[in-house]
Amino acid sequence: FTGGRRGIALFLCYLVTAKTVPLPDDTPKVRGYDFNNGVDHRALLQSYFNTGLQASNIGVAMNIINSMIEKRKQLPKDDDEAKKCPSNCSCRKACTIFLSYTSNLVSSGIRETIKYLVQHKMVDILVTTAGGIEEDLIKCMGSVYMGDFTLPGKDLFKNGINRIGNMLMPDENYTTFQKWMTPILEQMLHEQTTEGTVWTPSKMIHRFGKEINNPDSICYWAYKNEIPIFSPALTDGAIGDLFFLFSVDNPGLILDIIKDIWELNIRAVTAESTGLIVLGGGLSKHQICNANAWRNGAEYAVYINTAQEFDGCDSGARPDEAVSWGKITAEAQSVKVFADASIVFPLIVAETFARHVDKMTLDPGDE
Repeated sequence: FTGGRRGIALFLCYLVTAKTVPLPDDTPKVRGYDFNNGVDHRALLQSYFNTGLQASNIGVAMNIINSMIEKRKQLPKDDDEAKKCPSNCSCRKACTIFLSYTSNLVSSGIRETIKYLVQHKMVDILVTTAGGIEEDLIKCMGSVYMGDFTLPGKDLFKNGINRIGNMLMPDENYTTFQKWMTPILEQMLHEQTTEGTVWTPSKMIHRFGKEINNPDSICYWAYKNEIPIFSPALTDGAIGDLFFLFSVDNPGLILDIIKDIWELNIRAVTAESTGLIVLGGGLSKHQICNANAWRNGAEYAVYINTAQEFDGCDSGARPDEAVSWGKITAEAQSVKVFADASIVFPLIVAETFARHVDKMTLDPGDE
């Protein structure tokens, strides 16, 4: 080597540094929000697109949901035929938006965000767990309180308090819920026996929404706006406990889950295009994805959860895995945001649905 240590350093640098191929001129540059410009919440959210990491995935999610909304506002291709269908039918919209969510989000303040979407008819089909139904109804009868993740379970148990993360659900809420539910179940059994009524989870939830008659409730607005809520595991929770207790003295109430899976799948099949918004994972996530496999995949998909994919569980699966099953199309606009939905979903709604609320409340073609 010539030139001593400096020459050696330059030679090593040459060995380990590849020649940079210039990026296209229109490649976005990483740049975050500059608070020297004051506090502009919309500009702050818009800056997520170029912030990098999961902030940029939030920006992508906003774009995809806005694409769903714009598509949904269009008239379906066969508008004359669609007008023959009920107003809540998938055929009436150029894009049918599916929303799935887990019960912990209804226990939290995300309940109010979901209620807002249903109240203003901004989503078309909901899928949730048993807890996503009962927690919504229970909150109309008693409060859920803020607690702490570190509160000892043995002390809470002695005091009749249940912990949901850092939220507290008093046992007495379930007693109140049972008193409310029992006469409704009695009437349902009577209608099944005397009128031949076939109860499915969605039909039962529709009835609960009618009976609760409370504008704070997701189920109430779903009933009022004829938006179906599917819950294939409706027995997995306090509602299932009440079914068990009720059947001791009142046997015979039947819940038909097969009719519901037909109803859910046929709504996906008949939709002109579909968009999936998945909050959390588990059964509710898989149910809307699997329904869309029957139409060879959704055209839009936004996942928001903290689950990882290394263990092969569906909760952690990214959209590309769903492509392999035909649940999302290969050409779909899709993204997974690795984040707690309680943090990011209200921000996303602020830049998507909330900005379109007036137009989305109208049925397509009414403007």
